[in-house]
Amino acid sequence: MVEANVDSVMETLAAMDDPKARAINERHGDDHGVNLTKLRSVTKELKRNDELALELWNTGDTAARLVAILIMRPRSYDASQLDAMLREARVPKVHAWLVTYIVKKSKHAEALRLTWMDDPDPVIASAGWALTSERVNKSPEGLDQPGLLDIIEAQMLGAEESLQWAMNETLSYIGIENEELRPRAIDIGNRLGVLEDYPTSPNCTSPFAPTWITEIVDRKQAG
Repeated sequence: MVEANVDSVMETLAAMDDPKARAINERHGDDHGVNLTKLRSVTKELKRNDELALELWNTGDTAARLVAILIMRPRSYDASQLDAMLREARVPKVHAWLVTYIVKKSKHAEALRLTWMDDPDPVIASAGWALTSERVNKSPEGLDQPGLLDIIEAQMLGAEESLQWAMNETLSYIGIENEELRPRAIDIGNRLGVLEDYPTSPNCTSPFAPTWITEIVDRKQAG
């Protein structure tokens, strides 16, 4: 049983550190050596605990921050706190989990989406586009999707890698969810060629937008 204090959690994570896992994680830019399944087991024992979460976050340790995210309550943080945490989250997995598990579930998600999309830091902007993909998927009402396609068409090809991936995701979701805009989304993807040659494992969907759109639409239509 992991005690609910910083020292015991850090000791547990240190004991879980595996050089093989660290080598794999570091190839993806994540500087920790804890297997994520084992890390999640730690959080199940701790349960939701915002006070401990902030203490773990403030250690700056990547594994500790991942635990922190999993024990945070999204409603407990205001927009300025979430913005500050995102700007500190330079490790890809921490960035992705913070957006997915906390920001997307926060009442401040839309305000932050609008703020972050225009941020000059491409990593921050990528979070704005991730939230935009969420809106396309779940609440597209009032979203200027043709305008989003204009921006993607003009900027995606030259965007930094993390931002390019996020914009490509939005492009794909617009094509999947919006039948009227689907031909234009596929056309943009074909003309820009972003991720066209990305290596894809068998039985996995390519991230190349025209392929991704077509495959997912076909699956939905097939029932």
